[in-house]
Amino acid sequence: MKTRKLYIGGAFKRSESEHSYPVTDKKQEPLAHLCRSSRKDLRNAVEAARKAFGGWSARSAYNRGQILYRMAEMLEGRREPFIHELEQISLTRQQAEAETDAAIDRLVHYAGWTDKYPTLFSSVNPVAAPYFNFSIPEPCGVAGIISPEDQALIAPVSLMAPVIAGGNTCVLLTSEQMGSVACTLAEVLHSSDLPGGVVNILTGIRSELVPHLVRHLDVNVLILAADDSDMKKEIQENAHLNVKRVHIYEQKDWNKETTQSPYRIMDAQEIKTTWHPVGY
Repeated sequence: MKTRKLYIGGAFKRSESEHSYPVTDKKQEPLAHLCRSSRKDLRNAVEAARKAFGGWSARSAYNRGQILYRMAEMLEGRREPFIHELEQISLTRQQAEAETDAAIDRLVHYAGWTDKYPTLFSSVNPVAAPYFNFSIPEPCGVAGIISPEDQALIAPVSLMAPVIAGGNTCVLLTSEQMGSVACTLAEVLHSSDLPGGVVNILTGIRSELVPHLVRHLDVNVLILAADDSDMKKEIQENAHLNVKRVHIYEQKDWNKETTQSPYRIMDAQEIKTTWHPVGY
């Protein structure tokens, strides 16, 4: 069986540990091997994300939007392979088509918001002094994303897209048993114009990786979309180490349009306030 590689820093790599584990399809027949990421792999992914952050956040909003559009085009070009893979793993043909189409639309949705959310969420604040006072959103930095176990395509796309649309970079921990779909998604990202390191995708045993992700001092935002009480406890107890911003999304159907919103972009933004003297 094929061993699907990790996606770190814009390159496909085997786990540093050289360990892998098998996953099966919905008939419980062997499907593939996934790399069992180690703590070293996680550190490498965070380092790659941090290295890419400066260049990605400095790009114009228009350029980031064009790259997200390109990702949607590449995903649409591989629509049938994604549908087939989702069918193999857990879905019916109709469900797989709906999830793939929703993932394409989700990328287009956030591509359209890249140059609009700053205007929506910025403000000119009234002050009793001869100054202008402006508040504008800025990306936080590196986001750690923990994807749910089900909805192997739409959930990673829905979680990753608003983070990078706002100029952040991310490390995405995929579903343990359905992570092969995210590995195929990495091929789409690699063939688009997305710079290496903006999105890093890891497969593996999440109970081994989550504690290290939560405690990593160079991760600025944590997004948990898995309905796991142990993970919630781990995050809530340790995110304070470097004052990480934490967002826990309760289990939901990510196919629904109600799960897409510019407020998802703001979950990985911080507000910067500046003063400027009034000219005479």
